[in-house]
Order: sequence, then structure tokens, then C-alpha cells
Amino acid sequence: MIELFNRTALECSKLVTEYYSTSFTLGIKTLSRKFHFPIYAVYGFVRYADEIVDTFYNHDQKYLLEKFKRDTYEAIESGISLNPILHSFQGVVKEYGIERKMIDSFLKSMEMDLYCNQYNDNSYQDYIYGSAEVVGLMCLRVFCEGDKAMYERLEEPARKLGSAFQKVNFLRDLKSDYVDRGRIYFPGVDFNAFTKDAKRLIEEDIQRDFDEAYMGILNLPRGARMGVYLAYTYYQTLFNKIKQVPASRIQEERVRVPDMKKIALLAQTYVRFRWSGQ
Repeated sequence: MIELFNRTALECSKLVTEYYSTSFTLGIKTLSRKFHFPIYAVYGFVRYADEIVDTFYNHDQKYLLEKFKRDTYEAIESGISLNPILHSFQGVVKEYGIERKMIDSFLKSMEMDLYCNQYNDNSYQDYIYGSAEVVGLMCLRVFCEGDKAMYERLEEPARKLGSAFQKVNFLRDLKSDYVDRGRIYFPGVDFNAFTKDAKRLIEEDIQRDFDEAYMGILNLPRGARMGVYLAYTYYQTLFNKIKQVPASRIQEERVRVPDMKKIALLAQTYVRFRWSGQ
């Protein structure tokens, strides 16, 4: 039965999300139930592509990414894939009208990770857009459920939120990106001479993204608002911790938010939205 196949494929995307990200799993669980599996499907797709370029060093990554790309487009064209992650994703693409250009931009950024180790202002913006902003836009397509006017109103804040998340990741993973992968994403930054001033400028840029994203979150559909706000709160908490760490230590350690703190943030978010009627 195709319904059983579809369901098991979506369950695979859910499993990938749960294993890879406790924070996003918590955020998804606080969305309206109708959004759970579509967002799991989006996360599973982007996680597998990211895994190809960040993990599989003992394999031909270029070949794997090209195959993943071909399989993605074939799944969308045919409406089926024996790769459960791609089968889930193609269903969401069709149901919610996720544009081909978003998928193209995302996969282009993944490809950049295979050959680009340092970024200038233009390539940095291109990478941020493809790797993070369009992921926010894919999710927004789901949340708006075909409401084009709402999507257009919230498009820019959704991009800013994805941008903020990605830049926080870059700061958090500064050491592993450089040591393990040879990458520096921030334009003009020298890992071996990462200064307080350089860190401050990056932080100011990230805070502007967070500030612009916030009002968009409050205007999301009710079924999406609490889950997205929880993700926002988690990343803002992580960002605040990073801001307290000197530039020299950022080069030596990976700042994280403990799981118990994430649970506390979940409780605080639940109280705010359920009791205040937001």
C-alpha cells in the first residue's frame, strides 16, 4: 500500500531529525501536529546533503553529492524514490509548492563546501542564502499552507532567522570547520589571528539578523509560532553564551547549550505561548 510506504518514509525522516538534533526535534514537537512530518522531511533532506560534504571524507564526496542531486530531481519528477528521505521530501515539495530554485540554491551551497575554503562578501552571502535562508523559506512554505500574501509578508524575516542560525553555527564551529575541514566562512577572518574586534563585528551582524527575524516569528500562523520561537530562543541562548567567551577560547572549544537547559527553554516557551494566548 502506498500509504504505508509514504508513512514509513516520513518516519525515517523523523528518525534522522531525532538522532541528529535534539533542539530541532523539540522545536518540531511544539508545532501543530499537521506540520510535524513535513518539517521532519525538510530537515532529513538538508541533513543528508550536509552529511555528504561534512562527513564522508573516505568516499568520493563529489560523486555522492551529484548522485544525491540527480536522485532528488528524479524523485520530484517521478513522485517516488526508494530513498525514504528523498521520497518524503518530494512529497512535501509537491504538496506545499516548494520551488525548484530553492532546492537548486541549497544544493549549490552544499557543492561550495567541496571546493571553497575561504569566502569573500559575495560568495559568503550566496552560501548563507543557499545553505540556510532557503531552508527557512521551505519551512515557511509549509507553515503558510498556500497563503501567498502571508508568505510574502514573512519571507524576509524567515531569511533573517535562517541566516542568524547559520552564522551562530559558524561561530560555534569555528575550530572544527578550520581544523577538520579547512574552512573559514567569515570573509576576511584569519583563524590564527581571530581578534576580539573581529568577533564583535560578527556578533553585531548576527544580532541584527535576530532582531529582524523576531517580529516575523510573532506573525507566523498560530500552529507554527511556538515551535519557531523555541528554536529562536535556543539559538539566542547559544549566541549569548558564545558572546561571553573570549575570541581566543572560541578557537579552542565548542560552546553548547546543555540538554537540561533546552528542556527549561521548552517549558518557558510553553508557558509563554499557552498561558498568554499568543
